[in-house]
Amino acid sequence: MSHAATFMKETAQIAQSLPIDTIEALCDELVKLRERDGRLFFLGVGGSAGNCGHAVNDFRKLCGIESYAPTDNVSELTARTNDEGWQTVFSEWLKVSRAKDKDAIFIFSVGGGNLEKNVSPNLVSAIQEAKSRGMKVFGIVGRDGGYTKKAGDVVVVIPTVDDSRVTPHAEAFQGVVWHCLVSHPKLQVKATKW
Repeated sequence: MSHAATFMKETAQIAQSLPIDTIEALCDELVKLRERDGRLFFLGVGGSAGNCGHAVNDFRKLCGIESYAPTDNVSELTARTNDEGWQTVFSEWLKVSRAKDKDAIFIFSVGGGNLEKNVSPNLVSAIQEAKSRGMKVFGIVGRDGGYTKKAGDVVVVIPTVDDSRVTPHAEAFQGVVWHCLVSHPKLQVKATKW
């Protein structure tokens, strides 16, 4: 079987295995967040950071939820990394944003963060900061979900079908799940143009 055929077969398998009840629960939590005038902070690194910027647009424009991604502010992100270190770039951003218990963070990550393996320690620190402020923690993550799954409130874990393609599938399905959410009749308040 060709690579393309294998990849698409795996994609279909993942789509059929997604935790639908968790996605619906996440939608319900996002409706509650909007009703309490909460803000949504999207956090991710690498390809997931790119997804965060796109998701901010969709949640703001289509769902009327005040949303932000610290990675969209390259100047602050790199200044904090340079001056304070990578581990605290998101947690310090939440502090300056005066994040409150009515707000939430939304993690996009392939592994979900793991301090023991020094993988995405900035996400772990942000989750700890969010929890200390009484915030909800949402996520769309791959592998076993890492720290995000352990500490999060509602976290969608993208099923692994092949260890060698965890990253492309996890990052692609972040988009599938968030687009499902922003087009959900409970959450979407403005129609897309096309």
